[in-house]
Amino acid sequence: MSDALLRIRDLSVNFKDSPAVRNVSFDIHRGQTVALVGESGSGKSVTALSILQLLPYPMAAHTKESSILFDGRELVGAPDAVMQTVRGKRIGMIFQEPMTSLNPLHTIERQIGEVLRLHQNMPRDQARARVLELLDLVGLPRLKDRLNAYPHELSGGQRQRVMIAMALANAPDILIADEPTTALDVTVQAQILALLRDLKERLNMALLLITHDLTIVETMADYVCVMKRGAIVEQNDGKTLFAHPTHDYTKMLLNAQPKAAPPSAARGGNDETLVDATDVKIHFPKARNLFGKPTQWVKAVDGVSVRIARGKTLGIVGESGSGKTTLGLGLLRLIGSRGRIVYNGADISAFNRKRMRPLRADMQIVFQDPFSSLSPRMSVAQIVGEGLRVHRRDLSKAARDDLVVKALEDVSLDPATRHRYPHEFSGGQRQRISIARAMVLEPDFVVLDEPTSALDLSVQAQIVDLLRDLQDRHDLAYLFISHDLRVVRAMAHDLVVMRDGKIVESGPAAQIFDAPQQDYTRALMEAALNLKAP
Repeated sequence: MSDALLRIRDLSVNFKDSPAVRNVSFDIHRGQTVALVGESGSGKSVTALSILQLLPYPMAAHTKESSILFDGRELVGAPDAVMQTVRGKRIGMIFQEPMTSLNPLHTIERQIGEVLRLHQNMPRDQARARVLELLDLVGLPRLKDRLNAYPHELSGGQRQRVMIAMALANAPDILIADEPTTALDVTVQAQILALLRDLKERLNMALLLITHDLTIVETMADYVCVMKRGAIVEQNDGKTLFAHPTHDYTKMLLNAQPKAAPPSAARGGNDETLVDATDVKIHFPKARNLFGKPTQWVKAVDGVSVRIARGKTLGIVGESGSGKTTLGLGLLRLIGSRGRIVYNGADISAFNRKRMRPLRADMQIVFQDPFSSLSPRMSVAQIVGEGLRVHRRDLSKAARDDLVVKALEDVSLDPATRHRYPHEFSGGQRQRISIARAMVLEPDFVVLDEPTSALDLSVQAQIVDLLRDLQDRHDLAYLFISHDLRVVRAMAHDLVVMRDGKIVESGPAAQIFDAPQQDYTRALMEAALNLKAP
């Protein structure tokens, strides 16, 4: 239609000889929300990056028929000078992985303020006031006294919200949101979705939403495009598509959900305690005096006690910054802590790096951000096999490769791709590589930090089934950290709810899900399990 703000026609993207996007066509109108959905690797993010011409050209190439018209101007092949007037000003983008998208050497204030100074030539004082306003908008009021903080000092959810603040800074005509709530806890997810809806209406802004969460799509999208293997297989207005899907792939996506029933208390393992932590405290210095001595502390974990039985899963839930990930790192002795940590009968609280090394094969972790935790200079085979080279030196090269192949097959990745590098995979595929790396050593205890956050629903269900099957077969103990309470409910035998470094509520998972006792827990459950459009 001629009144479309963004008009995409016959968009194709090839990486050398491999097609990533094939003949994609759709329109976005001012004030409209269009959602791109599909499994990992279906071409959603490549389509979005094409709009801003951010693909790795000339490795990536468009066919001559490809056209992206924005407000009547052709963007495919547009010179850098033209694109610089579009990127960040008229079209904003929230990238999928905030840790790799934020500059690790720049403070939060500098990164948000840079967008304002570049496009509006805004004076420093005015930019600072706008930065504070944006932090309020995205639910980060506590960062107002931490404007000099760096990305690594923030939680995953806080980093994601900083990215959203940067994208909204110049009130763009179109906002491209690539998995905008992936790293957010459920209460903030509801706030961010409400914020995006409000801004869209107030600014008459168009929204291109890329997500694997169909609950969000159903509540947010006016129009939906379903992608599979680089092509759109079905597109329609949101209500019609959800009520009457026509393509088998769309029907499969709509029916794919992790099993809602929690595992039986008798499923796998027994009551033998594998991890027993008592009064764990992890405090970080917030401010120092002239002599470098800390004067203020951030109490990330403040007197937490947990017990994990062999073959069982302890779920940890709570808002971003509540201490979930810090607790997991502390139990693995990856960061220092006070308190008592007993692993498999041995008190490891005072173990140094050398004494911990023999235990590392038995204690593994799947990190929250799959891209920053995978070395860009190593192939997938090298990444997954690295632990085997360190802890299984008895294996031949061929035997090690066989185990790598099996680990990749277990997480639904084609072993033939193991000689590729992380940047050649989608976000969901990288997350599966991280899981394969942890599982290849057949550990006894695994900390799973948001292991399904980057995965589409169909793969979430597969990964949940895989993790439960591995737990049954190998008597694994899991510490399962997640903001997705549907997945936690499918995995956890016991549950701990954290807030501001302390435990708010704990007990059997089924009991807490069915009858939460604390107001905070009830608010989390309501936000997670009853997400509705306003």
